Order: sequence, then structure tokens, then C-alpha cells
Amino acid sequence: MSNSNNAEPLSWLNKFRIKLIIKSHWFILLIGLYFAFVLNCSFWRFVFNNIEITNFVVFALSLPFFIFVPLYVFLNLIVVPYIAKPILIFFILTSSVTNYWMYNLGVYIDTDMVRNAFETNTREAFDLITFSGLVWVLITGIIPAMLIATTKIKHQPLVKEITKRSACILLSLLVIGGFAAISYKEYASFSRNNREIRKIINTVNYTYSTVRYFQLQALADRTFKRLDENALLVPFEDPHIAVLVIVLGETARAKNFSLYGYERETNPLLKKQDIIHFDEVASCGTVTAVSVPCMFSHMTRMNFNVADAKYTENLLDILQTAGYKILWRDNDDGCKAVCKRVEVQHMVKINNPKYCKDMYCHDEALLDDLPEILDNIKENTVIVLHTMGSHGPTYFNRYPDNFRKFRPTCDTADIQNCTREQVVNTYDNTILYTDYIVSSVIDMLKKHPEYEAGLIYVSDHGESLGENNVYLHGFPYKLAPKEQTQVPMILWMNETMKRWDYVDYDCMRKEAAQNTYTHDNLFHSIIGLLEVKTHTYDREYDIFKNCRTKELFSPP
Repeated sequence: MSNSNNAEPLSWLNKFRIKLIIKSHWFILLIGLYFAFVLNCSFWRFVFNNIEITNFVVFALSLPFFIFVPLYVFLNLIVVPYIAKPILIFFILTSSVTNYWMYNLGVYIDTDMVRNAFETNTREAFDLITFSGLVWVLITGIIPAMLIATTKIKHQPLVKEITKRSACILLSLLVIGGFAAISYKEYASFSRNNREIRKIINTVNYTYSTVRYFQLQALADRTFKRLDENALLVPFEDPHIAVLVIVLGETARAKNFSLYGYERETNPLLKKQDIIHFDEVASCGTVTAVSVPCMFSHMTRMNFNVADAKYTENLLDILQTAGYKILWRDNDDGCKAVCKRVEVQHMVKINNPKYCKDMYCHDEALLDDLPEILDNIKENTVIVLHTMGSHGPTYFNRYPDNFRKFRPTCDTADIQNCTREQVVNTYDNTILYTDYIVSSVIDMLKKHPEYEAGLIYVSDHGESLGENNVYLHGFPYKLAPKEQTQVPMILWMNETMKRWDYVDYDCMRKEAAQNTYTHDNLFHSIIGLLEVKTHTYDREYDIFKNCRTKELFSPP
């Protein structure tokens, strides 16, 4: 009795059990087509928008083969019992995610983007998880992966299988060889004019970039390098303690600062301060993992190596060696090893309930006890405030409700589904809040005329807000739009610092309006401003060099 009762539900389940059996050569063909076309939406959109080929018909007919055949050859090599399914499931899930990012956010996958992914944290990762993204990955990644897992791949006898696959590979290579012979000039022209295209060919882009990332990590010199053990504070003769606050912006682009001519009033407080804004400043990178280490490095962008920078002293180390007390207050996602050897305070760990909720703190958390810190300074001090700033895509989480001035806003991480007006409104509210933060720090410093007090604000990189269907940041630097590389930089000095550092402020205002600068200037300008004598200082990069009324010490 019990046996018959158990058999009935089992037979009922068997009726609905999906049994997929497919021959290996058809399986390879279908998977290859899926990777080449479904998981390469961004690539095909790019091709459609950028084709300028005279012999269009031949090029258009042959291009799918050039994408499909390498995948097809690779699949013929790996689709063997026991190893094929785990490898394919990994690639199909990963490619589904990258396909979503590239198609919907205009992201390009290169080594810097891979580095950013490896160095992100839980908070940043959750910001990128959206409902539309989950649906996309479910349909194009998870379901196909489940089908692969439950499909039985039928192989022929070994010799016959190898023979057939070899013939298929040879035929495929002959086809693309023929197309290459006919359309070589068109392909050369297209690749030469669109060098970025390899960064959106899915699976190839992130596979190559990941290998390259680990290769660079392995090649890094792990021996820690001291830059100058004899860095020395050689101040002009005066009785004042020097206090410099560096406000490190996040994802702020100069284009949306009213100080730079933006039509909206996003800097109502800073415009009332006696500040200098530098009209044209280029970032060192388009991702935080590159820009932050680079701007504190003595190296220029052209010779900067982010892997080596982790094992090399930076600006903060030099200042600390010279006798400055350094305090790094962080409300972003870490200092990328820049603050590794100085005192650090993390706002999320402090978790002030007035400004913090869950994994996020508004940037006012950085200011809460700053007056007390300034009141009790007894020695030359540099304070770095690493802000959350305008970090996307959840711009709406970056400011409190009373700064929700520009409406309607985009209150979701799915920014590509908001209108352009909503995205820009929300982003502009973050700039309005940054204006308040920076101006508040200046007001605090004004209360201490006994210090040589100054402030420098500079953002790590900019942001795309949907221009040409590109969002966020991280574009390859050579291809990046100005929105991602042009950043704001602001200087404020109290009268004590102007006088005793012999800086002609009016001269600086003119210099800031007439010249172009980059993150390369930051290291040397701060070294000079804080009167530190070191062989790492290069006067040519010092933004103050033409506006000192008294000569700084001569470099050793």
C-alpha cells in the first residue's frame, strides 16, 4: 500500500521533468551564437552607430563571423565532459552582468574597471543592484545557466568527435580568413578609428582585463619605498601653527558647479566666500581606485603605476616625516592605501545617528566634531576629509531632504530609467550639499585667525549623466568625455596664511583663471605651501610658484 502511494507522486513529477538532450556540435553552435549575439548587445549597438565603411555589405556580412568564430573555436576546445558546464555557467553569468552594465550604463570594461570592481565594498556593490538589473541577469544569465546545468550533452566516440570538431574549426577559420582577405582595409580602418571596441566585446574584454590586472599586481615591486627620509619643515619665520584641510571630493564634475558658469545656482554659499576656483583642472583617472592614489603621489599621470603606488610613500608620508600631524577622516569607501600609515577615522564605524543610517552617512558626519578638533590643535596639522560627495548611481542618498531643491528627482539606482531632467536634478542636489559642506569647513577655519589656515577642495574624477547614453564614470581615460575628467578645484586661505606664506591672492586668482592644471599639481603645490623641503618637490608643478612675494627655499 505504501509503495503504490509513493509511486504515484513520483510518476506525476516525471511528467513535468524537463529532459534536454543535445548533441555536442549543436550545443557548441547554439552557445556560441548566444554569446556572440545575445550577450553582446552593447557591441552590436556600437557597430550600428559607428559603421562608416564604403564596402558596407561585405563588412556587415563578415563582422558576425569575426565575433562568433573565436568563441566557437574556444567552445570546441572546452566542451568536454566534467569541465564544460562549470566554465560555461561562470562565463554566462558574468557576461550577463557585464552585458547589462555596458548596454544600460555605457560602461567599458578595461583593467581600471576591473581594479575598481575588485576594490569595491559591500556598500558600493549594493548600490549597483537594481530591479531591472536583476531581471536582466535572471533572463539572460540565470535561466540559461540552469538550462546548461540540466542539459545532457551527447558526445560521439572520441576519434569521431575530435575529427568533426577539427573540421568545424578549420572551416570556420577558412571562412574568416577569406573575409579578412577581402575586407582587410575596412577592418583596419574601423579598428583604427574605434580602438575602444575591444573593451565592449563581451567575455573577451573582462577576461583579458582581469588577467592583465593580476599580471600588473604580480609585477608590482612589493618592497616599500621611502621617498625622502630627510624631508624637513623649513618654514618662513612666523609664530603660527599651519592647518590645512584637504576636502577630497567624490564624483564631482566641474560642469555642474555654478562657480564655473553652470546656469543653476549650485554654489550659493561658496560664491560668498573669498575663494579661488581653478577654471580648468583634469583628473588623473576616471575611477577612485586610480585617481586618489595618483593625486597624492609624486608621480605624474603619465608615469603613475597604481600597483607600485601601494608600496611607495605619498604626500601624507612626506608631510608626516617633516613633522606634520595627519588625520584622515573617511566617509567614502576607503583611501585606496593612501592613508595606510596615518591616523584614520571612519564615519561609518563611528556611526553618528544624526547623519548615519545602515551603511551610509551624509557628509555632515565629517563636520560634527571638527570644531573641537580645530580648537585643540597644538602642532602643524593636515586634515583630509574624504567625502561621499556625488557618488552614483544612488545620488538621492547623498544629501538630506532639506537639500532636495531641484525636482523632480531620480530616487532609484536605475538611473537609466529616469528622465535626463530627474538624473541631473538629483546630481545637482549633491553638488548643492557639497557646497554647504565645503563652505561650512571654511567658516570653521575662519574662527581661528591664530592659525595659518587654508583649504583645498578637489574632486577625484567627474561623472557622466546620460550624455550620449553614458552614465557614471570609469571610461578609459583616452576616450573619456570631459564630464568624467574635468573636476573642480577650490582654494581658500585666511589672512594669516596669505601674509606669512607670502602668497599674492590676487595673483593666484589670475593664475587660476588663465592656466590649466591637473592632479599632478597637487603633491608639489601642497609641499610648497606647507614649506617642506624635500628632493621630491618639483617647482614646475607648484601652482603658487608665480605668486609668492618671497622666495621659497631652494630645492636641495
